[in-house]
Order: sequence, then structure tokens, then C-alpha cells
Amino acid sequence: MLSAGEIARGIQGAIGLLKRDPVAPSYFDNTREACVRSFQVMILVAPLHAALMLLRYAFVTSTADDLEIVLVETLRYAVEWTLFPVLFYEIARRRNWLNRFPRYISALNWVNLPAMIAAVIGVVLASLLPPVPGELMRIGLQALFFYWFLVTTRMVLGATWPVAALLLIVNWVPSIFISLIVDRFLGVAVAVGA
Repeated sequence: MLSAGEIARGIQGAIGLLKRDPVAPSYFDNTREACVRSFQVMILVAPLHAALMLLRYAFVTSTADDLEIVLVETLRYAVEWTLFPVLFYEIARRRNWLNRFPRYISALNWVNLPAMIAAVIGVVLASLLPPVPGELMRIGLQALFFYWFLVTTRMVLGATWPVAALLLIVNWVPSIFISLIVDRFLGVAVAVGA
């Protein structure tokens, strides 16, 4: 399990990336072991993700039963967390970025922890606001996460803005498709009056 020191260092590095601190990438070791270890952040983020799912399912209806929702959402969580690293490995191999792969994936994994904390706070606040300001807050959160991904990609890989934007698309589009498939499978519909 991750130590308190590792967690503090990971969060500090992730926030440093958001602030565009030039030393932030050095908070993440560029080793295979550190990269694999960074996937343990998934365990830390899971309760926050579960809280977001509870909030989400409070405002929708579903034809699936609760156990089915939990199982499918758990599978989606694992697939979405690991899909981009798998896709990026092939991109890194073709672009000669394999020497930066461990640090980049570690950084993205660690960014998820403070980003999910911000997401939970933001979604709770947005749910308390009237519809228009609440939706604007959700859009602002999404913009923050996109920016965080872009700046992390630029700082750790040394990629240009257009290349970082393409990697954002490679990360985001499969997640959208997975969400659509999951929603259809679970029979998710927006609740009347929500």
C-alpha cells in the first residue's frame, strides 16, 4: 500500500503540474516499478468515485438493479483507468517516448487523486445551485480537468499543444463511448424533474 509520504509527494507533484511548476515532473519516478505502483492511486480514488456515482444515480433512473449497477460501474472504473495507458503505450512506442512512459502514466495516475477531490466538491456544490449556474460549474470543472491533462502531457512528455490535444482526444473519446455503452446497458435515463 502507498505510504503517507508517497501520497503527499504524489499530490504535491500533481498540483505542481497544474501550476506548471517546472520541477513537478521530478516528483514522479521514471521507473516501471513507480509506474505500476502509481496504479494503487486507483484504490485511493475509488471511494471518491463511488460518491460521485451515488450523486449521479440520485438524479437518473435505471432499468438495472442495484447490484448490476455496482458491478457494471466497477468494471467501467477499472477499464477507464487502464485503457489510456494501454493505448498510450503503442503511441509512445511509435513516437519514441517509451523512455518517458513510466513518469507520464505515473503523473496522470496521481493527478486523478486531487482532481477527484475537486470533482466531488464541485459536483456537490453544483447540485446545490440552480440549474444554469450548476451546469456552468460542471463545465468549468471539465475545462479544469482538460487543462490539467494538457499541461501534464506538455510538461512530462515535452509535447506541443496540438499533440497534447490529440492525446486528450485519445483519452477522452473512448471514455465517452464506454459511458454511452454503460448507460444503454443499464437503461439509464434522466429522472423527471431533475
